[in-house]
Amino acid sequence: MIRPISLAALSVLELSPPEMVSCAATAGYSHVGLRLIPATPEEIEHPVIGDTAMVREVLARLADTGMEVLDIEIFRLKPDTIVADYAGALETGARVCARHALVAGNDRDEARFVDRFAAFCDLANQFDITANLEPMPWTDVKNFGQAVRVVVAADRRNAGVLIDAIHFDRGGNRAEEIATAPAEWLHYLQLCDAPAERPRDTETLLYQARAERLMPGDGGLDLAGILRAVPPAIPLALEIPMYTLAKTVPAVERARRMLDKTRVLLHTLDR
Repeated sequence: MIRPISLAALSVLELSPPEMVSCAATAGYSHVGLRLIPATPEEIEHPVIGDTAMVREVLARLADTGMEVLDIEIFRLKPDTIVADYAGALETGARVCARHALVAGNDRDEARFVDRFAAFCDLANQFDITANLEPMPWTDVKNFGQAVRVVVAADRRNAGVLIDAIHFDRGGNRAEEIATAPAEWLHYLQLCDAPAERPRDTETLLYQARAERLMPGDGGLDLAGILRAVPPAIPLALEIPMYTLAKTVPAVERARRMLDKTRVLLHTLDR
């Protein structure tokens, strides 16, 4: 089976969603991830929810290139979130045939968050989209074990846990913990590398995760252990923001290098 490899939006965030589709196709990916909702107030908000000209351009480029959309992001669940407000984004995701939605947990009340996550799963299910909870150490769902606990409590068939290699490591997790979750919960995996030494402060943790990751094989994360612990054909989303490199290397070339490094890693594991 050919493993799907997707170019995640954060890797080429200087591009618009239509440009991301073209970049992924040119660089040799099979899939692309689209950020429909900005992750931070500082990000550019593109008009990609609803029947907009940009959504129609995304659809045209998908048709022209044969690319597929792996996931859409980022759906934050906060104490004041009204889950129904995400219907438009999910409907747009369904229109571009996205398979998965990325969910972040920003609510300290775990019982309330479980209820809201379950409600989001139900809404996403109406569009045949899975809901994938991504633990991040600076959010209120900080590690893999907590994400598993939430998914168990939510008890929804389309729920999953999304492992991002850098967050998985920075959350103090180990590859052997992945076996505590059913394989069917792992719909896709975000791959990158980073220095082995973990940041000692939140500012550095955030900056490294959002702006300066490393390509697979260039750091000290246990990527081999993670890849051996997940389903063998799990789709990979290469989420590798490299702001310094982006100042001198265009998005297509960076994306191509990321893909080449990933293929080398996968080939090494297959030997």
